[in-house]
Parts: sequence; C-alpha cells; structure tokens
Amino acid sequence: MSRLKAVLKTVGERFSVARPGYSLMEILVAVAIIAVLATLVAPRLFGQLDRARVTSAETQIDMLETALDSMRLDIGRYPTNEEGLALLSTPNPSVSAMWQGPYLDEELPTDPWGNPYRYRAAEGQSDRGQVYSLGADNAEGGSGLDADIGI
Repeated sequence: MSRLKAVLKTVGERFSVARPGYSLMEILVAVAIIAVLATLVAPRLFGQLDRARVTSAETQIDMLETALDSMRLDIGRYPTNEEGLALLSTPNPSVSAMWQGPYLDEELPTDPWGNPYRYRAAEGQSDRGQVYSLGADNAEGGSGLDADIGI
C-alpha cells in the first residue's frame, strides 16, 4: 500500500508543475492581431457575397427565360405585361385550354435581394420580353451592385 502511495505521489508531483498563464498583454496582442486580420479578410468575403448574388440573379433570369420559351411553345405566345411572370405558375382563362404548366418546379423566385423579378413584354407577341432584376437598390438604373440585371 505504501508503494502505491509513493507512486501516486510521484505521478502527482510530475503533473502538478506550476505553469504560468498568459499575461494580459499577450492576450491583448493576440486579440489585436485577430482584429487586423479580420479587417483585411472581411471586405474580400463581402465582395464575394455580392458577386455571388449577381451571378445567382443572372442564373435565375436564364431559368425564367427558359420557362417562358417552354410556355410559348404550348400557348403560342409570350405573356403580356399584365399577365407577367405569374402566367408561368397559374393560367388565366384565355390560355387555360393550351396551358400545360406550371412551368416552374417551385413558386416564382425572388431575386437575391428579396425583390420580385420584373417582366417587360416585347412589341411583338412572337418576341420574348425582358426578365430583369432592379439590383441591390431595387430602383431603375444604377451602377455596380445597384445596376439592373438582365436588361
């Protein structure tokens, strides 16, 4: 029993070596370095996010235009301004006999900024209109991230 106590005492002494903790100055320097790195990296990450939103909007516009082309094959024309993109999901009485939709797997999507996509009918019924997003500012025109997409 005394031998066991001696071994336990020796092991305990080995692991109980006093180690000093980090000083306040070392912690402050580490936090400062992390803050500097964050300020350098954050703008690049947010820039990537903004570019991803524009790319997502362009992809969704292409998908909506493809759905419009499929619908035109069935009903013989593109939607009017009044019918808009809603005709992809729900037929109106004038086309219900020929309408084979819905032409989207899900509900009509919103743009990456949460605003509805816009549709402007072309002059002739055989021409596809424009599907577009007003961009980040949700207003006509603009530049950079606020530029309209799809026009």
